[in-house]
Amino acid sequence: MVDFILKYWIQELFALVIAVITWLWRALLRRKQENDEIKEGMMALLHDRIYQACSFFLKRGWCSLEDRSNLEYLYTPYKAIGGNGTGESLYKKCLELPLTAETADEKKEEG
Repeated sequence: MVDFILKYWIQELFALVIAVITWLWRALLRRKQENDEIKEGMMALLHDRIYQACSFFLKRGWCSLEDRSNLEYLYTPYKAIGGNGTGESLYKKCLELPLTAETADEKKEEG
């Protein structure tokens, strides 16, 4: 009886363990791929938002404190997940723009 258990049941047990490990490994790889795709999508959205905002501010020629705060809020996670290139260069150009204490609403009231 012990020989039977050693011969067949231990083989089945090892097969089951290997199957579970394989399933877990594939699930882990699927999760990693999904997370990578979400990260790429988030980076694309942040880049687009930074690009749009910076293009507007550069065309306008100035930034308010709120504008810079918003840009920093967008740029910090963008940089943390690996964003660089045009998003970074536009962000730095916007930091060089003249700073005004007036908000966009106050500028509209003057004009």
